[in-house]
Amino acid sequence: MLLTASILLIAIAFGYPLLVRRRDLPEPEPLPPTFHLEERKAAIYENLRDLQTEYRMGKLSDDDYQAAKRDLQHELAELLARLERETGAAQ
Repeated sequence: MLLTASILLIAIAFGYPLLVRRRDLPEPEPLPPTFHLEERKAAIYENLRDLQTEYRMGKLSDDDYQAAKRDLQHELAELLARLERETGAAQ
């Protein structure tokens, strides 16, 4: 009896998701038009943090650190300006 109930419960647990139809699922929320820019901005900030960590650990020379930091900051400034233009135009 217990074995039958366990098998039935497992069958329901694994079988129920197969019965859910795609049309019964809610529509995913659309991504904002600037989503890719926001993701790139977060990646640049993470790269800057990693760069600083590697510099503090002594893995980078001062010249390499300054050059890489300057490149990332330049890319970030361009990205922020583009993001400002796109969000300003949408409002």
